[in-house]
Amino acid sequence: MFFLDARAARVTWTVLVFAAGLGLVYLLRKPLLLFVFSLFFAYLIFPLVRMVERGLPRRGGRPLAIGVVYVLLLLALVGVGLSVGPRLTEEVRLLTEKAPQMAQQLSSGQIITNVLQKRGWEAGRVQQVEGAVRAHAGQIIGYVQAALAAALAWLAGAWVIVLVPVFAFFILKDAEPAAAGIDGLIEEPRHRELWRDIAEDVHLLLARYVRALILLSLITLVAWSAVFFLAGVPYPVGLAAIGGVLEFLPIVGPLTAGVIVVSVALFSGYAHPWLLVAFVLVWRGIQDYVSSPLVMGRGIEIHPAVVIFGVIAGGEIGGPAGMFLSVPVIAALRIVWRRVRDARSGPARNLAAQPGGGP
Repeated sequence: MFFLDARAARVTWTVLVFAAGLGLVYLLRKPLLLFVFSLFFAYLIFPLVRMVERGLPRRGGRPLAIGVVYVLLLLALVGVGLSVGPRLTEEVRLLTEKAPQMAQQLSSGQIITNVLQKRGWEAGRVQQVEGAVRAHAGQIIGYVQAALAAALAWLAGAWVIVLVPVFAFFILKDAEPAAAGIDGLIEEPRHRELWRDIAEDVHLLLARYVRALILLSLITLVAWSAVFFLAGVPYPVGLAAIGGVLEFLPIVGPLTAGVIVVSVALFSGYAHPWLLVAFVLVWRGIQDYVSSPLVMGRGIEIHPAVVIFGVIAGGEIGGPAGMFLSVPVIAALRIVWRRVRDARSGPARNLAAQPGGGP
């Protein structure tokens, strides 16, 4: 009566261990984020490392190939910085100087008021729109500013810039031996096969996801720069760079980038702000329904409602980094759940398939 049965004890123990694991992950979230970003960086450059490794003598091996790729990436960054850096730096500096004034006018509704008055709207309707903007814009701007400040504060640390490539070096160098070591610790063949299937699926998922994000970001950067130059939008390179960087944050990033672009255009007196709004909306549709499916491919089929919930939850837990990691984490958990479900149902299906094994 006063003792739990064996099954209840196992369930209780599992719940306690799971809760303790979640608590430990939360306490160690900063070093874990550093490791995760190092892992993403390793996935990003792994194709280059493998290509260089094939062209080098076997004596150097993987470490020499990683070093060559690091040198090539450094030279590429220096070249891009010398060609685009001065203009981008100047535009970002000007935008940073005007950001407080823009935020004040946007939160007060003054930008919208000036635009609507120029369009000949009646004073009563203008006041209604201004009141609606003033009621909600302040909260949105405050959240965006806090998120950007947290992201910049984390990325500004020199330890992040230095340790990400260092950890990525060891991940690229020792990933295969580490996976083989884990594989050797699993004695039961059925569990070993399950581990291999999960590891392979997650490996393909992360590789596809990281490279797709980089490609989608570059597509946004190039397309926005070209359109903004041709349309005479102020600060074209700076705004395109903001759009490319925010492409990494699902849902929230593109929305924030669109708001920033339109706000800067309104603040700068751009003659065709509504055409800019139309372009941002059309571009979002192109990215979501054309570019992203082509680049991502299969493997990340997640319901939009689950993505939105994951982004919100990730933002509450880890800020911008949590938003960035929400989609791959959900997709990886989905892979684990499906593989475990298939593994459990596999013996039952095999038994039913045998002669006399099923009804």
